[in-house]
Amino acid sequence: MNTARTFPSIAKHHAAAWKARAMAALRADSSLSVRLSRYNAAMARARALETQGEAV
Repeated sequence: MNTARTFPSIAKHHAAAWKARAMAALRADSSLSVRLSRYNAAMARARALETQGEAV
């Protein structure tokens, strides 16, 4: 059972957590390319979770 599909509010909370992680990635003490890569990966996960939550 996919809980994100069953409970849209959980998907929204997970998406918010991934957005926070994305913002933290931008502030990390790493090279710009690493920070951007981590930000893009986290935002892609957040967008996917938001889409799952809206599809229910």
